[in-house]
Amino acid sequence: MSNDEHYYVPESSHWPIVGAVGLLLTVVGVSSWLNGSNPAYWVFIAGLLVLVFMLIGWFGNVIGESEGGAYNAQVDASFRMGMFWFIFSEVMFFAAFFGALFYARNMAIPWLGGSSNNFFTNLLIWPSFESTWPTNGPANVGGDYEVMKPFGLPLINTALLMTSSITVTIAHHALLHGKRAVLKTFLAATFLLGFVFVYLQGVEYMHAYHELNLKLTTGIYGSTFYLLTGFHGMHVTLGAIMLTIIWLRVMKGHFTPTNHFAFEAVAWYWHFVDVVWVGLYVFVYWL
Repeated sequence: MSNDEHYYVPESSHWPIVGAVGLLLTVVGVSSWLNGSNPAYWVFIAGLLVLVFMLIGWFGNVIGESEGGAYNAQVDASFRMGMFWFIFSEVMFFAAFFGALFYARNMAIPWLGGSSNNFFTNLLIWPSFESTWPTNGPANVGGDYEVMKPFGLPLINTALLMTSSITVTIAHHALLHGKRAVLKTFLAATFLLGFVFVYLQGVEYMHAYHELNLKLTTGIYGSTFYLLTGFHGMHVTLGAIMLTIIWLRVMKGHFTPTNHFAFEAVAWYWHFVDVVWVGLYVFVYWL
């Protein structure tokens, strides 16, 4: 019986327990911290450090097993299925926030503004409110603000992410054809573009906060703006870190044209992040 016909059973591992402890510390710490317990901040930080320790150790084991030839085609298929469902869960995660934006713009705001089936609410409670978008609601929550325009930094960031999709695709084709120098160059360009995106988004946030009075507390517009762009920025940061790790593995000689699922998984994730940004740029910045 060939190796591919055997079901792979991994060795017992302590990393799931370490991860559970890290998650417990993180959740308890952040929830207590947000409720006014200052010492809980350090519990939260400790939880994050435990999670980082777990990720380094666990993925280190997986990399060692992969490079040692322990995995077969069945394991590769299970990895691909797992990554598919992970990205699907991320799709649903962002779908919830896009759904909140859709509900606010197309249902709640028109209702408050006196839509055809709710004329009296507008007439009696908010007679001066007009159902336009962007808005911070009829109560002017957060005070006056300026809208974030689609040009300038948002447009530059869009160009950066679209370019990064091209560079990671070139790197993938280089890997398939054994062109290691091209692979290293374009993979490095990809994660550098990602980190530049995150930096420019930070500059954009500082501008919005200090000069436009656009904050997370600026009504429904501010909250949806920062939730959508902020969580996306977090995903870009994680994706750029993963690309950096893949690049370091490439520099160590890992991956072959026929065995490189880790590279493919990160590339899938990066393309997903780029597609989400296109949706954000259209529905948050333009429309």
